[in-house]
Amino acid sequence: MIETGRKGEKKPLIVYLHGYGQNMQQFMDMCENSFSLEAYHLFIQGPYPIYDRSRKKNVSDWGRTWYLYDGNRGQFIKSLELASEFIQEIVDKLLPVIGENVSRIGIVGYSMGGYLAGYFALTRWKHVNDLAVIGARIKTEVLNENWENIQHLNIAAFHGDKDDQVLAEPQKKEIERLKEKGVQAELNLLNENHSFSEKYVTEIVDWFERIGYLKV
Repeated sequence: MIETGRKGEKKPLIVYLHGYGQNMQQFMDMCENSFSLEAYHLFIQGPYPIYDRSRKKNVSDWGRTWYLYDGNRGQFIKSLELASEFIQEIVDKLLPVIGENVSRIGIVGYSMGGYLAGYFALTRWKHVNDLAVIGARIKTEVLNENWENIQHLNIAAFHGDKDDQVLAEPQKKEIERLKEKGVQAELNLLNENHSFSEKYVTEIVDWFERIGYLKV
């Protein structure tokens, strides 16, 4: 975890979830510009390593994945739930240490980590205030129509209009549905593809600022 800003002052906790095949350190390097926000920045690594067939990387440098998906919806939800329990356990162990100094909790997820971030926020809504999802779809169906649970959430989707891996249209429909149900949600379409870029980070930081996060 990295703390930025004034020591001992109340500030947000931001949890970062990387994409498929990335690891914690890689995503941390990609999100370096987010350290301009005054916050506790918690990067978590996916629990499942991806074997490096080239045998040129140390295990610590292998990419990671968050969940196991075979196209079956039941398996998908089950694996999202297991991964969410994994994240919750890490956060629960951290909060007794910094809890008194945490003003709110935000979660940022990219691609595979974006699907997980959305699931985590909608199912652990008591523990999340702000949600930023990049290159993924927020699966509102997991709410089972319990829209009242997430009225406090600030939600932003960031999507490349050139993304041919995860199309923007399904996410657009989810954001429209969230807004219809009274949730503070927005879609930011960028002139980008699916690859995580500095432009995404800039837009995410700007959004956090708009909802009340402070710059260092």
